[in-house]
Amino acid sequence: MIDDDNIFHLHLVSDSTGETVDGVARACIAQFPDVRAHEHVWSLIRTDAQLARVLADIERNPGIVLYTVFDSDIRRKLEEGCRRLQIPHSHVLDNTITMMAGYLGQQSRGRTGALHKMDEDYFNRIEAIDFTLSHDDGQSAWDLEEADVVIVGVSRTSKTPTSVYLANRGIKTANVPFVPGCPLPPELDQLKKPLVVGLIKDVDQLVSIRKNRLRQIERGEGGDYVDPVAVRNEVHQARRYFTDRGWKIINVTRRSIEETAAMIMATMYDRRGH
Repeated sequence: MIDDDNIFHLHLVSDSTGETVDGVARACIAQFPDVRAHEHVWSLIRTDAQLARVLADIERNPGIVLYTVFDSDIRRKLEEGCRRLQIPHSHVLDNTITMMAGYLGQQSRGRTGALHKMDEDYFNRIEAIDFTLSHDDGQSAWDLEEADVVIVGVSRTSKTPTSVYLANRGIKTANVPFVPGCPLPPELDQLKKPLVVGLIKDVDQLVSIRKNRLRQIERGEGGDYVDPVAVRNEVHQARRYFTDRGWKIINVTRRSIEETAAMIMATMYDRRGH
């Protein structure tokens, strides 16, 4: 339990979508497990009237201000307002951009929303997300060859969220459940292009997660689905199945979705020689 003394106000200000400052803020907050941020998210701040509301809220709730504002006039006024209120503030990309500018011998363009322009990469991500959603939980097995990654795993190993995470990075990902007694799509054994990854998890954690899931959906006792002996056999069968086919196996116990996805991406790029 985090007491009130360890809760602080964190203002995230952006003249674009705010995804960059939000991601940096979360990565930084994770280094301080004993505190919690009360986030005030301000995106698409592009006028003086919008900025006035931001500064008024900062004055009412002083804390820390992190921002990605590239419009020089709005940025100057935000920084002046923070200095007037004696509020610590930082542009989260300044040091990195300055370092890169020095190394490259070029000035940065200061483009608002540069990460989100509708270019080829943007449309590739949209295509990957569409593909991933239509190939969730064993759907559309007939064109798995079009995937970049195919995830196979026992129930409750975070196949879907890992797939969506990868899709948001432009990686077409399908996922297929490994269910004892149910044959997997024959197409899996014929794949040439996609990286196939098998996900498993420690039995005790798997049983605990499955029991909690059954409570949430009010589905009774669960039988073999939560029986430790049956689950152990299931995980053993899955590991043996994956090993026999030479698939990459990842034990996702104590791994976040981001860590699992990073391992998959590293394996995929290594396989492609990148």
